[in-house]
Amino acid sequence: MLGKMLENVREKTPLVHNITNYVTVNDCANILLACGGSPIMSDDIGEVEEITSVCGGLNINIGTLNERTIRSMLAAGKKANELGHPVILDPVGAGASALRTNTAKKLLEEVRFSVIRGNISEIKTLALGGGTTKGVDADVADKVTDETLDSVIAFAKAFSEKTGAVIVITGATDIVADSQKAYVIKNGVPTMSQITGSGCMLTAMTAAYITANPQQLLEAAAAAVCAMGLCGEKAEAVRKEQNAGNSSFRNYLIDEVYKLDGRMLEEGARYEIC
Repeated sequence: MLGKMLENVREKTPLVHNITNYVTVNDCANILLACGGSPIMSDDIGEVEEITSVCGGLNINIGTLNERTIRSMLAAGKKANELGHPVILDPVGAGASALRTNTAKKLLEEVRFSVIRGNISEIKTLALGGGTTKGVDADVADKVTDETLDSVIAFAKAFSEKTGAVIVITGATDIVADSQKAYVIKNGVPTMSQITGSGCMLTAMTAAYITANPQQLLEAAAAAVCAMGLCGEKAEAVRKEQNAGNSSFRNYLIDEVYKLDGRMLEEGARYEIC
């Protein structure tokens, strides 16, 4: 099933509109190309509705917010909803500032999201109205452990029920949940946290997967998360072999996404369904 999600991306080459942050915009474009999608980056209010109209899906990332792009996010999100396109939200740093937190809340109020992806602190901020996000990273106190896993799964399912979106909580253990079912995913390596943009890239790639598989949002999101984690493992093996650093790891990660196929994903994905 997960391999088929990847193969559909390769076959359909989904065009994804990205309103994302300027720290990772190039990496997001490259990961979309690597996974089989096609990126458009546009955030001007004068064209976002038009660009969204010609795309199949929309990625909204609040990593470098300003008042101009907030208007664009809302306009593009509403247009995508009108057209029935999948929309994904990455609430980067929600809980770290009032602007980020309030913007994420406003987006949730005015746009229907197919998927919401963030770390545990960001997702808790959206669900509970406040949180302990440390900059753009999760608070250590929120870390998902064996002892807290069941409660986090229940929390993700409840938040999915409330929002109608698939909830993706990423960290050392990843959780992908709708209101009825959750994937607990164990792929990935710590080095992924040592580069800027691994989360943003995952969100962009998930946008391609859900755009290519709009009737199977949960499975598509789980496939994207497994794929990114598996490619991280492969990239880390190359990095160690080459005695390279984190900058090389980023390039190896994109390379491994480019090389991944459905069979490799099916064989390498490590997950349980709860």
